[in-house]
Order: sequence, then structure tokens, then C-alpha cells
Amino acid sequence: MSDTPERLSPRAILEALVAFPTVSRDTNLPLVDWVEAYLASHGIVSHRYLDKGGEKAALFAHVGPDISGGVVLSGHTDVVPVDGQDWVSDPFTVVEKDGKLFGRGTCDMKGFDALAIWALVEARYANLRTPLQLALSYDEEIGCTGAPPMIEAMQEVLPKASAVIVGEPSRLSAVTGHKGGLGWQTHVRGHEVHSSIMHTGVSAVMQAGELLAWANAQNAAAAAAEPHPLAQDFDPHWSTWHVGVIEGGTAHNITAKDCSFAMALRVVPGDDPAELEARYKAKVQEVRTAMRAVHPDTSITLGRFFDVPPLVPEENGAAEAIVRQLTGDNGTHVVSYATEAGQFQEAGYSAVVCGPGDIAQAHQPNEFIEISQMEAGEAFLRKLITLLQGEE
Repeated sequence: MSDTPERLSPRAILEALVAFPTVSRDTNLPLVDWVEAYLASHGIVSHRYLDKGGEKAALFAHVGPDISGGVVLSGHTDVVPVDGQDWVSDPFTVVEKDGKLFGRGTCDMKGFDALAIWALVEARYANLRTPLQLALSYDEEIGCTGAPPMIEAMQEVLPKASAVIVGEPSRLSAVTGHKGGLGWQTHVRGHEVHSSIMHTGVSAVMQAGELLAWANAQNAAAAAAEPHPLAQDFDPHWSTWHVGVIEGGTAHNITAKDCSFAMALRVVPGDDPAELEARYKAKVQEVRTAMRAVHPDTSITLGRFFDVPPLVPEENGAAEAIVRQLTGDNGTHVVSYATEAGQFQEAGYSAVVCGPGDIAQAHQPNEFIEISQMEAGEAFLRKLITLLQGEE
């Protein structure tokens, strides 16, 4: 009987990861326990960073020489809910059909996570000259909030890498730019009166409408403006303001006492997030002042709920160079979704987005990744290991 630990295939690892229902509202610790134990069986030491509640953890690890200048494979462990979606099969069981692997997170992004874990184990048995690291975060789906503390903790424990490949689905294209994001939970508190004397009250819903109308005007003005050179490849090529859900009011004949919504902003590279935030706060103050002129107990309060920097194209970026060398992709690719790549870049890493699958499948019922994309991802990482060995 052999004592050699089993080296699982990417498919087997994917099946294990999908079986953990790591929806962002729930814990991811059983998944982290499994990954940690699997890596440990191959002599790889993992490190955890626990969130404040102790219910979620990031995990990171290193193989190869104990030197800086390596490559990080970065993914997130959380997935979006399946509630209300019409799934043909069990979302938390990988099902193969028509050359596709169905299951929640197969595309976004446990497919890449499985490949990255597989690659780390393969690299453990290779003679690396340049190290390979793994970073798995939590709470990416609710604003990339788990990555910054993970990145900080990594730098205290591991030698700092030179390049980060964030494996969000890009069909293995080299994505060198993406939008950032800011969001504010906005609560408008009005003053209730009968709508027949609405001039003596303040409708929180109608005042919220002033902020929504302002956001529409900002979008129209930005769309008409000349795009910044860093933003011209985006679609759309301007920063966008958006409110997807709004709640408020008591009855049709009462001025609304409360109204709440999330104002979200997607920021193109080249725009200043701080300046855009200042614009919104100035408009909030203008509306608040007008409300209090009618009744002093009214208010508007803001609470930041996410802040993700954009990924800015780098001049002679190490991460981009590696991905282009391995894929042969020389095209220009940018995306409007946000990832943790901008957060790694902000922390001083060179970063690029490159992962298997199509972002169109992310968050969808019957989410899938093509088997061909998993195979292409495996080939990509085999080439990366060879590169890190210093071989042609």
C-alpha cells in the first residue's frame, strides 16, 4: 500500500468545492478546512485570515523557494445565492451534460479555484526557481470586502510576489483593465403628513427621487463627454451611477417617512473616485438642506458598503507579460465588472485578470463552465509551472 498522497484532478477538486454551499451570507469554513487538509496532505502549509466574526476565512499558501518575485493565483470562495432561480439539477452537485459542467460557482469562480489548487500541488513536486502562491478570499460577491485584509495578511507571512493572476472568467484572455466600484446605502427620512397638505411635510420617496434624477443627469453628461484615454475601450466608456432596488413609503395618501436605496457607482480608470463621491455627497447635502427648511427632523444618511478600486492598465506590467507569453493573446481586453485585481494592484502588485469560462454564465441559474475551458485552463497552468521552473 502506497503512502503517497492522492493528487486530485481539477475536475475532482471542482466537484469537492461546488459541494460546499458557500453563499456569501453563510460560512465558508468547511471549504477552507477541506482545502487546508488537502494541501497539508501534500506537505503544503496554509495560512488563514479569519473575519471579525470568525465565520469566514481567507486562505493563502506558498510553494517553491522562499523568495519574493513569484506569481499569485487568486480566486474567491463565495458564490451568489440560488434562491428563486430555476435550476434543472442540484446547484451544489457538478453535473456534466453536452460538454459542460453545471453547478453554482463552476464558472464564477470555483473552476479557476480548482485549477489553482491543482496547480499548487503540481508545483509542489516541481523544481521551481520562482515560487507560486495561492490566495482564496471570501465576500467577493458582496463588494470584494474580504480581499484587502487577506492581501495585508499575506504580505506579513509570505514573500511578496511580483505578479497576480486573478482567475475571474475571461475565456483565458488577458484583461488588463476593469472598472472600480463604490456604493452607499442611502436612507432618506422625511416627515409624514396627509398628502392633501403635503406642503407641510417632506416625502422621503420624492426627495430620494431628486437623487435618482441627479444620477440620471450625471450618466447623460458623462455619456456625452469625451472619454478618458484609459476608458475609451470600455463599454460603456464612462462611469455609471445606478440604483437597482428602492424601498419606502407607508400609504399612497401619506408623505413617506422613510426611503432607502443603494446608490452604486462603477468607475472607469481615469476618473477620480474621490471626486465623484464628493459630487454625490454635495447633492445629498443640497437635498438635505431643502428638506430641513420644511421640517428640522428630516435627514439623509449615507453608509459606505463597498469600495473597489479599478484595475488600471500597467506599462510593462509583469502579470500581463506572463499571461500574454503563456496564452499568445496580444489583444486589448477590458471589462466593466470589478474584481480583486484592482485591490492587489493598489497594494503594489502587478495584476491581470485571466480565467476560464464566460462571465455571461456568472450568477445565472444552471451556471456552467465548458469542459474545454477547464482543459485550456489546465494547459495554461502547466505552462506557468514550466515557466516558473525556468525551463523553455
